[in-house]
Formats: sequence, structure tokens, C-alpha cells
Amino acid sequence: MPPGFALDAQGWCAGAQRYDSPHADARPDGTAVTLLVVHNISLPAGQFGTPHVSDLFTGRLDYNADPAFAALRGLRVSSHFLVRRDGRVIQYVSCDARAWHAGQSAFQGRAACNDFSIGIELEGTDTEPFEPAQYAALAALTLALQERYPLTDVQGHEHIAPGRKTDPGPLFSWQTYIETWARLLKEKAAGQARLVPAYRQLRFPVGVPESQPKN
Repeated sequence: MPPGFALDAQGWCAGAQRYDSPHADARPDGTAVTLLVVHNISLPAGQFGTPHVSDLFTGRLDYNADPAFAALRGLRVSSHFLVRRDGRVIQYVSCDARAWHAGQSAFQGRAACNDFSIGIELEGTDTEPFEPAQYAALAALTLALQERYPLTDVQGHEHIAPGRKTDPGPLFSWQTYIETWARLLKEKAAGQARLVPAYRQLRFPVGVPESQPKN
């Protein structure tokens, strides 16, 4: 059974654990949220289930906890959501606000993707497959966000920052994500006809990004 999520009027998600980050600010006035960006993250790299991602996003990271953390000193980043390996979801920033997840980026000729996007981090790496529970949570969260915001596109961090970023990486299955999302949408739309247009409107990446091996 996929998790159930619902966004409230302030952009916070029921079904996600709330852990407020100070690394956020207001979106530019009048900016519609139209883009969903998928990332991966683990701290230390390749280690799962640690508190360090949440600590990084909330400005509490102990830089002495691992030698690799020295390079993160002074970094102020966040994401709207983190999906743990078991499908549990943490929310750090209201979706009405701008999280600092994309960095230097552009989509369809439009720079500064943080302004108009929602960022979802999957706990993982470029070198390990993601878990079924993560795809289920990501798909269910995508549907919840569609009900609240006029999303039109989903992209990986690698698509909006090519050459600089490679996540969610070659082992993230866009096909599994899309199929899981489409199945959940069909089930939900059976009782909510207003969701049917969302199926036609949401666009996913086309082709193989540079970070993924080409057969």
C-alpha cells in the first residue's frame, strides 16, 4: 500500500515528518511552482540511515563526524523532501517557499530553478539501485503535489545542471517511477475525475541523460 500524502494550505505535507530548515526563503512574487526535481543524497557517501542529511539541511551538521564533511563546512543547502530507503518522508521546507536544492541550474531556457521548483532527495547514490518503497513514496508524493501545485514537468538534477550534477543517476529507474505514478493516478482518478488531466500534463525526461550509460 503506497503512503498517503496531502498538502495543507501552508505547503506542508501530511504523511511526512516535519523538520524545519532555516535554509530557505520566499519565492519571487507571482511565481508558479511548475517543476519537480529529483535528486539523490547520502552522508557519508554510500551510508544510509544516518542523521547527517537532516543535520546538513538544518544547519546542525557536525563537521568532525566524518573526514569528508570538512568539504561541506559553511554549505547552506536544503530540499523540500527526503525519501528514506524505507519510504519514510521528511519535509524540511514548505512547498510554498524556496528550498536551496538546485544551485546553478536552468530548464527550458529559464535559470534559477529553485524559484519555481520543488526538490525531492532520495536517500541513495549514483551506484546503488533505489528501493521499491522509495519509488512508491515518490510517486504518491508526486500526485499529492500535483493536486496542490500546477506542476508540468519532472526532471533530474542532472537534467537541469548538466555537467555539474549526475543525480539521481544511472540506477534510478525513470520507467519504474513513471509506471508507479501512472498506476496510482489511475487508481485515484477512478474516484476523482479532476485528476485525469494531470496525467496528460505532467512531462518526464525524454532520452538518456549524459550521466547515464548509453547502450
